[in-house]
Amino acid sequence: MTTDTATDVFEEHRPVLLGVAYRMLGRLADAEDVVQEAWLRWSGADRDGVREPRGYLVRVTTRLAIDRLRQIKSRGETYVGPWLPEPYVTDFGDAVPDTAERAVLADSVSLAVLVVLESLSPLERAVFVLREAFGYPYAEIAAMLDRTEAAVRQLAGRARKHVDERRPRYDVDPAERRDLTERFLAAAADGDLEGLMSLLAPDVRLVGDSGGKSKAPLRVLESADKVARFLVGAARKGIADLTYRFLEVNGGPALLALSGGKPDSVFQVDIADGRIQSVYIVRNPDKLRSLTV
Repeated sequence: MTTDTATDVFEEHRPVLLGVAYRMLGRLADAEDVVQEAWLRWSGADRDGVREPRGYLVRVTTRLAIDRLRQIKSRGETYVGPWLPEPYVTDFGDAVPDTAERAVLADSVSLAVLVVLESLSPLERAVFVLREAFGYPYAEIAAMLDRTEAAVRQLAGRARKHVDERRPRYDVDPAERRDLTERFLAAAADGDLEGLMSLLAPDVRLVGDSGGKSKAPLRVLESADKVARFLVGAARKGIADLTYRFLEVNGGPALLALSGGKPDSVFQVDIADGRIQSVYIVRNPDKLRSLTV
């Protein structure tokens, strides 16, 4: 296999590898580092005996992501305020034409699911991602992780139960989410407390991720009254030279707020029964660097 062919093969599978690594880590920079390390392993490997490049590369990437996740957990880093995954611009385009498959991919990368996945062990997370997001058979996952199929099935069952018990149940209709997001933005920008209250579920939660590097609530806000009053107060303080742009983030419509043309924050909402159930705001500048305008 020539170098050019090796590069072509790797680039063909790069989106899948990045998808696996990001779902494993919830951090785009770490995911890109893992994919780069996978490239180094691939470029230096004896590829003549590799019959299935995709399977080989997914196995290498998954193992590297497990190692990285274990390192992160072992460091026991303390994060200031609530933690959210780094916003990941998703556009499945024509590569995923099937509506059901799109829904599965979008759900597996949603902020709500990735927050739950943070509480899984690295092996449980790997099995969940490979099985639920990418549909790998248990036997293939077992080979990738050097585990028995029975052990993988046990890990999968434990992970699925954990996620099902903790994940919120939200509607995923993109058009409705965008419509509510636009109305939410208009009401917040106008300081319309009554308008916000009409859009928010009574037990709505607002999760703001600043990492202590910008202004955002250091605790999760709960109840429509608290969330609405916070948003109205934030709107009154304002952001300099503010503009907005819609984009797809983590499988759903989101709003990118720009200050002077530079990313300031990302807003995303989850809905159910026609009301906003959760509001996510990412303001940690380290998590906004990858967003291009």
